[in-house]
Amino acid sequence: MSGAADIPIADLSEAQAESELARLALEIRFHDTAYYQNDAPEISDADYDHLRQRNDAIEVRFPGLKRADSPSERIGAPLTDGFSKVRHRRPMLSLGNAFNAEDVTDFLAGIGRFLKLPDDAPVAIVAEPKIDGLSAALRYEKGIFVQGATRGDGEVGEDITANLRTIADIPKQLIGNAPDVFEVRGEVFMSHAAFAELNRQQAASERPTYANPRNAAAGSLRQLDPAITASRQLSFRAYAWGEVSALPADTQAGVLTAMATWGFQVQDHEICLDAAEMMAYHGRMEAQRSERPYDIDGIVYKVDRLDWQERLGAASRSPRWAIAHKFAAEQAQTLVEEIDIQVGRTGKLTPVARLKPVTVGGVVVSNATLHNEDYIAEKDIRVGATVLVQRAGDVIPQVLQVVEPGPTPFVFPSVCPICGATAVRDDGEVDWRCGGGLSCQAQAVERLRHFVSRNAFDIEGLGEKQIKAFFDAGVVKTPADIFRLAAEDGQGRDPLEEWEGWGETSAQNLFDAIEERRAISLDRLILALGIRHVGQGNAKLLARRYETLENFEVAMSPENLEEILDIDGIGEKVAKALLAFFADDHNRTVWDDLVRQLQVQDMERADTASPVAGKTLVFTGTLERTSRAEAKARAEALGAKVSGSVSAKTDLVIAGAAAGSKLKKAQALEVKVIDEDGWLALIDGNTERDAEPKEEEAS
Repeated sequence: MSGAADIPIADLSEAQAESELARLALEIRFHDTAYYQNDAPEISDADYDHLRQRNDAIEVRFPGLKRADSPSERIGAPLTDGFSKVRHRRPMLSLGNAFNAEDVTDFLAGIGRFLKLPDDAPVAIVAEPKIDGLSAALRYEKGIFVQGATRGDGEVGEDITANLRTIADIPKQLIGNAPDVFEVRGEVFMSHAAFAELNRQQAASERPTYANPRNAAAGSLRQLDPAITASRQLSFRAYAWGEVSALPADTQAGVLTAMATWGFQVQDHEICLDAAEMMAYHGRMEAQRSERPYDIDGIVYKVDRLDWQERLGAASRSPRWAIAHKFAAEQAQTLVEEIDIQVGRTGKLTPVARLKPVTVGGVVVSNATLHNEDYIAEKDIRVGATVLVQRAGDVIPQVLQVVEPGPTPFVFPSVCPICGATAVRDDGEVDWRCGGGLSCQAQAVERLRHFVSRNAFDIEGLGEKQIKAFFDAGVVKTPADIFRLAAEDGQGRDPLEEWEGWGETSAQNLFDAIEERRAISLDRLILALGIRHVGQGNAKLLARRYETLENFEVAMSPENLEEILDIDGIGEKVAKALLAFFADDHNRTVWDDLVRQLQVQDMERADTASPVAGKTLVFTGTLERTSRAEAKARAEALGAKVSGSVSAKTDLVIAGAAAGSKLKKAQALEVKVIDEDGWLALIDGNTERDAEPKEEEAS
């Protein structure tokens, strides 16, 4: 049968949509890791954007199926080893994408709905070219540059202060009267001329050349020796800010002007007043793209008014007041030389095309993911076929179509290429999965790699190479074994310091890094388990609901299915996968062994001083002074748990106009109910100290 990946969104059944969202969440997570963590993307920007676009469109059609680990709820860019960590005072979010005029119009319409603006209200937008480089945050105190960091995972970045000091565009001291604290954010990049010179030097020294300017900039900025960074001719353009003690203006454009007076090179920009002007600007910049001295891959649109930016806020992955409008992709023809099968952490078998190297838009590409069996069959991709490939900023292309067919159809394997176990494709699924489970070396190693990954335990010095070596030697078979490494070092085997590639210092550094991670937050522990469908967003939702390890363990029982489903954002597939994991005796043994090695920290609340921190809220009916989306976002920012249904555990219901069954149920359960005015008074403190929020009268 045809998989859900082949079905137009308008024709998807609810069950097919749920299956497709699960597939997309896993696939996008895989490519996030390949791009951000491994610096080895396996698909093009266009291919990646297509996955996200399909995911977002399905969520719009089936809003009730949106997963808590949806790609729209995640920020990318895990950290690399070698640098100390810096926690951002304000998260560095990524941007959502627009691909056409309809997306741009929808972006503006969404702003109007969220802010409840009149239909004819103009929304001034700052439009600027999107540089294809690496984001950085520069902290200034009393006008002096004191610290610089990468984006990292959005919450924690890498301290690259010494390297950033070598970039001529970055002032060491600001000109004029800058605020006492001002964190400037912008893009580090390499011009075409600097890129060509670097590759000339690399080739002359018989060292590998870089594929494109972005990769060259990223590699240069992450050098442990600042002298190497200084030799690479990097540039910087400022376009935003993080933590500030005061703002010099009340508009986006005004702050950019102020930053220019302080000594920054600021990205050029233009004010647009409607979608037509935005599209015209996009068209002009795309036409001039090849004339620029550095790569741009689209246009970024930002709401100009800062008070509106503040109200719009952000989803977990991206701000609601900004979006990136991508340029069209570039194409070329090449030959499929081989089709390989890779096995992932969950046992998924992913086909990868090995291409005859071809230059697409100035970049040499040689690989492309083929997604799944149905994708290969639909396009009839075979070894020996000539295919049209497309790229939009990355090294790895998307296979668009077959130009000349190959001699023999590709037969998808029915066994795992790693362990030989039978591979299974369940009804309604598009992916084949190895049935070997933890007995499959690929899955076991991948699960351990996930466990120590940046968003999970983030153990410095314990990467893919080390995990594989420890697993092959029988030293680490389960996550708990990692925390026994130091104690078992030398017990029945050669001490680690005597292993190839290790010494006394490096071994001790690893043991120290492992020891440091014994204290772990509950959400990171849940994520580290690698449970299918339970991603970073879901892990945080679960940790916020249960707050402590003890509460979470008690809840992981089949009779608590309805309780878990009551968590806003947790769907049935996620809940069942979670409970199935803990119902397995082997998993329980691994879990119990692991938590005995750890000190699991309670989940921190977003704002423990707020009047709704830790409380479970339900919004129902139509709100008049704010949108439901804005109200929910504000509540979560204040530490509340927002649920989609009323139960005896609900602390407060906020009822707008035309509230229906949820209001009646709240009244029947004697749950406190307030109206919108009462809600705003409660969270904004607009009433006298002893005043109570207005309660809804019982009907």
